[in-house]
Amino acid sequence: MPFQQTGIPGLLIYEPKVFGDHRGYFFESYNANTFREEGIEYNFIQDNQARSTYGVLRGLHYQLEPHAQTKLVRVLEGRIIDAVVDIRKDSPTYGKSFSIELSATNKLQLLVPKGFAHGYAVISDTAEVMYKCDNFYHKASEGGIIFNDPALEIDWGIDLKDAIVSEKDLVLPKLADIQHNFTF
Repeated sequence: MPFQQTGIPGLLIYEPKVFGDHRGYFFESYNANTFREEGIEYNFIQDNQARSTYGVLRGLHYQLEPHAQTKLVRVLEGRIIDAVVDIRKDSPTYGKSFSIELSATNKLQLLVPKGFAHGYAVISDTAEVMYKCDNFYHKASEGGIIFNDPALEIDWGIDLKDAIVSEKDLVLPKLADIQHNFTF
């Protein structure tokens, strides 16, 4: 089975089957039938790609319903610590964070359902991150949580005093103060 449970309902790690030989490797980074066979059906309609240098920390972001996005996140080059926070009211894991190293080497992907705040920190010299979304970007629906909220206990894999963070992300509220409309 290519999917691993994370202990948080709906949040899955996808490990594609990689075929390697003397020429290199080949794998299907996404196949709707593979997901469907496991009861996972999303209509991904937008691909996003970002390149960043060591210490860049993006997040934690979400979009409110009806513009919320499920994301399938992977790394094309380098390494990141990918982190999420469950913000679905009535979820048994509300407020719980989860993080994982995603890299071009391990080829793992994180399936992040709607109702999670998402972010990542670059822990290699550079990283190129790509993620599929099942809804379009909608600026007016943006929300977020400050990356260094002590309640989240996220180890970003970098010294946070050296983190490179956007001005927008530096003023995000703590988990206890966010406004959202997600339910479990």
